[in-house]
Amino acid sequence: MRLELKKFGTVLTSRPSGKEAYLAAKAYSLPKDRTEKIEVDFDGVEVLAPSWADEFITPLLVDFAGKVTLLSSSNASVKATLEIILKK
Repeated sequence: MRLELKKFGTVLTSRPSGKEAYLAAKAYSLPKDRTEKIEVDFDGVEVLAPSWADEFITPLLVDFAGKVTLLSSSNASVKATLEIILKK
């Protein structure tokens, strides 16, 4: 499945909103079968802050270990944020 982050907004910045977005995605968008592959699409996202991504992408990578592909983006804030949170 393709998970479009722009559904959660184009400016993704706060830790509370990242957590809320993940809980909403988990309840309504993410597959119930944890073996299904997920492509995270950053197209349309203008700003992605490390705090938001840590609350959304980090648990996604844990819950769907080995099944998540983070699609490439030319957006500088997306690139920088992914470098930060993936170094953990």
